[in-house]
Amino acid sequence: MMVEYWLAPLPGRPVRVVEFRNRPFRGECYVCVEALTSVGLVAMFFFRHRDGTWRIFPPNQDRPAMSIRRFNDFINGPFDK
Repeated sequence: MMVEYWLAPLPGRPVRVVEFRNRPFRGECYVCVEALTSVGLVAMFFFRHRDGTWRIFPPNQDRPAMSIRRFNDFINGPFDK
């Protein structure tokens, strides 16, 4: 497992999941894992993205957006009639 490679836990001390949060209504899902290493306790967060992958950075949040075409479609109807 890549997490064990990155964290390099001490022999006989497995990587542990210490926190898991899943809030689908907010589009938020993450897990925190930790391991005891030769330099002490080390932790990493992994965030689930829309495509199903887990990454070490959180996904971009959807923000309200408007484009000229959408606004024009709303006022005048679609361009391709």
